[in-house]
Amino acid sequence: MDKHILTREMIESGGIDALVAREAPTMRVLTEAERSASLQATLAARPEGDAWLFAYGSLIWNPTIAAVESRTARIIGWHRAFCLSTMIGRGSLANPGLVLGLDAGGECTGVALRLCEEKLESELSILWKREMLSGAYIPRWLDLFDESGARFGSAIAFTIDPAGLNYAGGLAPADMIRRLATATGALGSSADYLFQTRDGLHAHGIPDPALDRLAESVLAAQAAGKTGE
Repeated sequence: MDKHILTREMIESGGIDALVAREAPTMRVLTEAERSASLQATLAARPEGDAWLFAYGSLIWNPTIAAVESRTARIIGWHRAFCLSTMIGRGSLANPGLVLGLDAGGECTGVALRLCEEKLESELSILWKREMLSGAYIPRWLDLFDESGARFGSAIAFTIDPAGLNYAGGLAPADMIRRLATATGALGSSADYLFQTRDGLHAHGIPDPALDRLAESVLAAQAAGKTGE
């Protein structure tokens, strides 16, 4: 499956909203006014210094917005987890898939993307159309740390809302593996999303042994399903 089905052009043209209307017509999405209010509130809370975006999942391998610099970064207090259930894009109403969020606790290493100051609001408006579709995430400014442990800036990070209707934290491992191995939607499969994130982390030299083990389990589950085991 083409990992770039979700493109900047699709987002700008309202393609994600159209996808929801077609695939899950009863799903509530944020209005343009609600997304704008969320973006403005986030900008109002911006710390001093450059504006960064913390990429921990698909934003690593398909950011869809322009950045002027990228570097490995670590955040504290949040960890990468398949904790968001999705009925569109990477799953369906009949077989919901899973995508990543930042869940509370631990730490996470990902890619920090520095945004152009002159284009900051216009680029973030595209990002909000993509990430703040249903309000499943809570955008926060988090401190960024380099490999030596030194803080070098603050980034917007999309943390999961544990009170959200589609929060899927704490799934049994077998259920998580089954959903990742079998769910598919208009943007591709949950498995592809997992594998592309694994490959994106590897390309940046970022270790995530738990995600690697999960990918191996999903591959094994898919192979067992194909052979009827």
